Amino acid sequence: MLNDVARKTEERAIDVVNCVLGLFLAIAPWLLGFTAEAAAAWNAWIIGAAIALVAIGAIVAFNEWEEWVNLVLGAWAVIAPWALGFSGAGTAMAAHVVVGLVVAVLAAIELWFVRNRPTSTA
Repeated sequence: MLNDVARKTEERAIDVVNCVLGLFLAIAPWLLGFTAEAAAAWNAWIIGAAIALVAIGAIVAFNEWEEWVNLVLGAWAVIAPWALGFSGAGTAMAAHVVVGLVVAVLAAIELWFVRNRPTSTA
């Protein structure tokens, strides 16, 4: 797909931000105190770790599919409070929705960058 040399600093920064957001979501049950809400905590641990790992993969060796995966993971984080039944747990819901929205939007922006990059004539 797109080699690492052609990626701009802004695009790498998106992956760094997604990595930090994934790590935040993964530790949010402890930081924000919702470890007792099993569905929310497990979802945060799993989805947060997955977002961070995919973002690290994109930093190390970018492939477009990584952004598609983070777009889906971000979207899942947004809908998870209702799908898994923890929408009444305000802190857990807010953490999932905010992180999910930001991850999904940043992944979509990076996909837009990849799809709309001018081709080189050299």
